[in-house]
Formats: sequence, C-alpha cells, structure tokens
Amino acid sequence: MELELFPEKPGVYLMKNKKGEVLYVGKAKLLKTRIKQYYVPGRDKRVMVPLLIRQIAHIETLITFTEAEALLLENSLIKKYKPKYNVLLKDDKSFLALLVNIENRYPMVKLVRFREGREKEFQGRMFGPYASALLARNIYDLTARLFPLRQCTDRELVSRKRPCILYDMKRCIAPCTAKCTNEEYDTVVENLLEFLSGKNQRLIAAIKQEIREASDMLAFERAHALLETLKQVEEISNAKKGIYTPHKKDCDVFHLVREDGSCLVMKLLFRDGTLVSSESFPFSLLASTDEELFTSLLIQHYEKTPPAPEVILPITLTDAPILEEILKVKITVPQMGDKKTLLDLTLENARAIFTQEKDTRGPGNETLLYLEERLELNRFPTYIECIDTSHLAGSEMVASVVAFTEGVKDTSRYRLYKLRETKASDDYGALTEVLKRHLERAKTRDALPDLILLDGGKGHLSTAKRVLEELNITSIDIASFAKENGRHDKGISAERIFLPRMEEPISLDRHSPLLFFLQRIRDEAHRSAITFQKKRRSKEQYKSALDDVPGIGPKKKIALLRHFGSVEKIKAASLEKLSELSLLSKTDCKAIYDFFKKAAKAKR
Repeated sequence: MELELFPEKPGVYLMKNKKGEVLYVGKAKLLKTRIKQYYVPGRDKRVMVPLLIRQIAHIETLITFTEAEALLLENSLIKKYKPKYNVLLKDDKSFLALLVNIENRYPMVKLVRFREGREKEFQGRMFGPYASALLARNIYDLTARLFPLRQCTDRELVSRKRPCILYDMKRCIAPCTAKCTNEEYDTVVENLLEFLSGKNQRLIAAIKQEIREASDMLAFERAHALLETLKQVEEISNAKKGIYTPHKKDCDVFHLVREDGSCLVMKLLFRDGTLVSSESFPFSLLASTDEELFTSLLIQHYEKTPPAPEVILPITLTDAPILEEILKVKITVPQMGDKKTLLDLTLENARAIFTQEKDTRGPGNETLLYLEERLELNRFPTYIECIDTSHLAGSEMVASVVAFTEGVKDTSRYRLYKLRETKASDDYGALTEVLKRHLERAKTRDALPDLILLDGGKGHLSTAKRVLEELNITSIDIASFAKENGRHDKGISAERIFLPRMEEPISLDRHSPLLFFLQRIRDEAHRSAITFQKKRRSKEQYKSALDDVPGIGPKKKIALLRHFGSVEKIKAASLEKLSELSLLSKTDCKAIYDFFKKAAKAKR
C-alpha cells in the first residue's frame, strides 16, 4: 500500500479487509496525513489499532469539499456498513422499567423492557426507565417484599381455591380467595405507587416504628431484617432525588471510561440545574480516539434525541465549531467551577457502571429480558435453577440442582441429593422426589427460584407442574427443554421448549444466544449430577469391611492393610498378631478380633 498516493484533501477513508468488508470508517482534514499516522510504529497506543492494521488489505478514500461534509458523510457510511471498529449506537437501545397495570382489578408490578417512543405499547403506569439495571432489579425485589400484591397470572387468580405459598410467607394478601377486601388491596397499591413516585416518608416512618417494636420484644433477627430493608428504602430514595446545582441552565454532560478494548460513555441530563435522567453507551473493539468517539456519538445520538442548548464534554473537539453548527448547540469543556463539578459527577457514574458491567460475567440483561419475553414468564428470571438426575444402570439414583443468579453460576445455592424413595430408572419419580425435598426446604428459607428449568419433554413438565400444585406454589415459572428429534450431539441442533401455557413447544434456533445460555445451564446441571454420581460410586468401590469396625478410622485402616496385605489376612489374625502393630491399642485389637469372629459365626 503506497501511503504517499493518498490525497492531501478533506474527506473520508474506508479501511477494508481481503474480503472487501469495511472494518473502519474515519474522516480527516487531510486524508494522507491522517492515514499515515496509523502506520507510524509506536505512535498510536490504542489497544485495537495494531489488530485493525493487521487486517487492512485496502483503503478507499472519498474526497469532500469541506470538513463538515466529511463529518456527515462519515456518519452516513458508519450506519450503512456498520464497521466492526467504529462507534455505532443501536437503534433498539432499551432500559429496565417498572410497570403497574393499574387498569386491572388487582394490579401487580412487573419488570419490563422500555424503549423510547414505545410507551404506548404498555398499559398501566410506568416508572423509570432506570439506566442502571441493578437499581431497577433492587427496586423490583424490594417492592415484592414491602407490598404484598399478587404475583400470579390472571388465569391463576380466578382459578385458585386456596391461597398459594406466598400468602403463608406474607408476600401476598391473597385477593384470589378473598383473604383481603378490595379496599385493603387498593391501599397496598396506593402505597406502592407512592413509593415508586419517591414519596417514601410514611413508609420509612412505619419501618422505623416496626424496628422499635421488634427491639422492645427482643426479636432481634426481625429488627435486623427490618433495618436492612430501611437501608435499601433510604438508598433508593436518595438515588431517586434530584441533584441540584448552581448551574441552573439545561445541559447534557458526557464523560467516558476506557480499559483495554472496552469503553463506556455516560450521559447525565440536567434540566434547570436538576439531574433528571442518565444514559450509558457501552462499546467494545473500538479503534476510535476519544475525540473521534465523541464526535461520532454526538451526531448519531442527537439525530433522534433533541439536545440541550449546552453540551459539556471532558475534552476539546477539533470539529466542535462544525458540530455546533450542525446540532445547534454550544459545546463547553470546563476546567473549573460548577460545570466541572458536573463533569466529575458524570465520570464517577461512568466508573461505577463500567465496574459493575465488568464484574458481571453473566449473559447480560438483554439475554435475561429476552428469556422472559420469549418464554412469556410471569417474572424476571433473576434466580434460575436447573434440575438433572443420574443413575448407574438403574441404581444409585442421585440428583443435582444448580443455580444461576443474574445469569451467573451461584455455587452457594447448588444442592445435591441422594434419592431415597425412587425406584430404578424412574425419571418422573426422581424428579418428583427431588422437587418436593428441594422446594420444601427452599420455602422454609425463603429461597424459592424465579424459574426452574428441566431437561426433558412434556412428561417432565407435567410432573413438575403437579408437584408445584401439591406444594401450593404459584410463584415459580417452569420450562422443560429437549433436543430436537431426541438428538444429543451437543450444541448443533435446535431445541424445543415446553411451557405450561402452550400446547406446542417453541423452538430456538441453534445459533441463538439464548440457546447457548440455556445449554450452558443444562450442561452445568448434567456435569454436577454426573460428578456426584462418580464420587459416590468411587466411595462404594473403596469401601472396606474395616469401615464397620468400631474405633478404626482411615489411618488405622491403611496401617492394617499395609501390615497384613489384605482384609482376609486381617480376619485370620490372632490377637497376638494384631498387637504387633504399634498403632493399635489393646482395645482396638480386641474390637477387630471380636468383630470378625462375630461376622464369621453369623455366616454359619
């Protein structure tokens, strides 16, 4: 590639690989100068640039009359080609919000996916959206504890003959069986709406009074639980308060955090000096400089979102005058004062969300939200459990329950079961036994999952559904999934998902990210069950008759076998021979001698 042949003109350059695919689009005041900078060794410290350079086979240029034209053309080409190493905002960016379906006779609260401009799709009162998914889920979980509204579907509500387990756990006041009056239910709904609206003083006062009463009654565990709830309410209340600044004008403030190949841009919206909203933009595999990133992001972002009169940035942009003319805004880079304080606050928020996202190695909120929508779940699947059973030639039946919290393995919630009652090779019986034992224990610890996954078909689903009905549990979603046509060549076939409310199973494409996520959960359950089975089998294989001799532990057992060579020789040994082993006391020798003599008599 002859770098000297590129023009000394303003314009746009397209970096392509051998297949002709556009890897990166950039604009420049002088094309030749800008392109040559990529090939100066050690000049560009960005992580992704060396990787980008190795893939470039051809660079195409488009000359424009002005820099402004180059900027607009760059934005157009980025949206057209969607290059791997460019900033590209997704049109379907979504957030988490809370929805209270107040039109229903018995309203309930749900965690939903929210997109700007699509508010009319939801019927009810919307709260949010929340830029932080963690905050949204914390608020959702807290409302379930503080406001005992129903969590069942409309169909379950009208068909129930007795309250479900949530009533016993004081998580629902059971309008389904008239355990509460309509007025009492409406009062709880009003309190919930007040809480979500930020009017929490009455609730805080009530919790403090409960803490005092619990302390007076020496119910310290309840007092501690109430204190933790109070902290959460106050934390959420503070998070929802506006931040007031002396800078009374409307402005949008941007800052960013970079680490390795990842980047996150944070935007805070201030109106009349009050923080009213926030938005974050995560990126990966970026070859853009910070200046290029902000320039491209501002153009794309403000195409659909009206900007504030003033945009505050952490760095000076060469194209600031052009951007100001195109976007009709004032771009400011403060070094001190109130505006600098707003920049610092935005940076602090960016670091917090970046760290949060980096430490969460799960599939992300998008996958869990898609799982909720695709399977039409009644609740957000924060806690997922998967059950698998294993046996050896029809014997030694065991089961494992693996848990995923926020899409990440949660080994503290794993459980292993040796099945006591199930007959050999009875899969449905095994599932019934493990579900009953596991869920009865989970009820007492208030640790019921949101979703239970089963490896199987309609029969497994029906079995699980029957067990939940027997245990009077309606707060758990269940799904059973099996490989298409009974295939077991892991990862290369489609899957069929069986759901209680659907006659026919739904299918997931073999390339679906949701399929990979579900397979990972199922494989973990299978691995756990098989490992437990192998350990138990190994333990049985190494069991010795000496294990049943009183007072003979592992050390003495090993010493006996080394000294005599086999259990048969130990059985035939006299007291004198046994006493030759210094590790054994007289009591040990007599216990071993009497044990085997007694066993020999019993055989006769």
